[in-house]
Amino acid sequence: MKAERGRTIAAEIICIILSIIILFPFFLVVVNAAKKSADIIINPISIPAKWSHIFSNIVQVINNQNFSYWNSFFSSVIITVISLTLLSLFSSMAAWVLVRNKTKWSDIVFMLFVSAMVIPFQVVMLPLLSTFRRISEFTGINMLQSYQGIIFAYMGFGGSLSIFIIHGFIKGIPYELEEAARIDGSSPEGTFFRIIFPLLKPVHVTVLILNGIWVWNDYLLPSLMLGLNGKIKTLPVAVTSFVGSYVKQWDLILTAALLAMLPVIILFLFAQKQIIKGMVEGAIK
Repeated sequence: MKAERGRTIAAEIICIILSIIILFPFFLVVVNAAKKSADIIINPISIPAKWSHIFSNIVQVINNQNFSYWNSFFSSVIITVISLTLLSLFSSMAAWVLVRNKTKWSDIVFMLFVSAMVIPFQVVMLPLLSTFRRISEFTGINMLQSYQGIIFAYMGFGGSLSIFIIHGFIKGIPYELEEAARIDGSSPEGTFFRIIFPLLKPVHVTVLILNGIWVWNDYLLPSLMLGLNGKIKTLPVAVTSFVGSYVKQWDLILTAALLAMLPVIILFLFAQKQIIKGMVEGAIK
C-alpha cells in the first residue's frame, strides 16, 4: 500500500510540474498583455500593477488599422471552417473506399498517404508556391492570396493524417451493415452518407480537433500563400503588424496573441464534453 501510494504521489507531482510547464507560456501572455511595453522588458514574469491596463491594450489592438482584428478574425473563421468541412468529407470518402476495396492498389495508395505524413512542410513549400503560381497563370484562377488556394493547400496537407485516422476507425464498422443496405437497394453513395458517415461522428470530432487547432494557429502557410501585406490575413499573420524592423510593441503583440487564442479557448470551454466524449468513443471503437 505504501509503495502504491508513493507511486501515486510521485505521478501527481510529475503531472503538476508538467501542467505548470505547459501553462507557463499562456501565463506570460496573460500577465504581459496587461502591462506597458517598457514594463515587459524590465520584468516579463512579474504580476502587472494594474490589470485594467489590459482593456486599453485590447481597445488599441482592435482599433489598429494594420491589425484589423475583425477582418482577420472572419478570414480565419472562413478558412478554418471550410477547410475542416472539406477535410472531414473527402477524407471520410477516401478512407471508406480504401478500406472496402481490398486490392493491391488500395494498399499502395493508402501507404502513399501514410508516407506523406513524414515529409516536412519546409521541403515542399517552395515547389508548392511555384506550382500554384503556374496553375494561376494557366487557369486564370488565383491560387495565391485567395481563400480557394489556401483551403486547397490545407486539404492536401491535412488529408493524410485524417485519412489515416478514419481508415482505422472504418475497419471496426461491421461490413454486414453495408451489405444489408445494398440488399435493400441502396446505392454506394446512399450507403456511405446514410449508414457510414453518421457512424463516423466520434472520429470526426478527433479529426476536427487536431486539424482545427493546426489550421487556426498556423502561421507559416498563410504567410507564404497570403503574404504579410495581402488583403486576406489570418490572426497569426495579422499579429506581425506590430513587429517592425527596429521597434517591437510587445504589449500589443501579446495582447493580439491573446485575442487570437480566445476563440479557441472559448470554443473548448463550451464544447469540452463533446470533444472528450468523441475522443473516448473513437478510442473505444
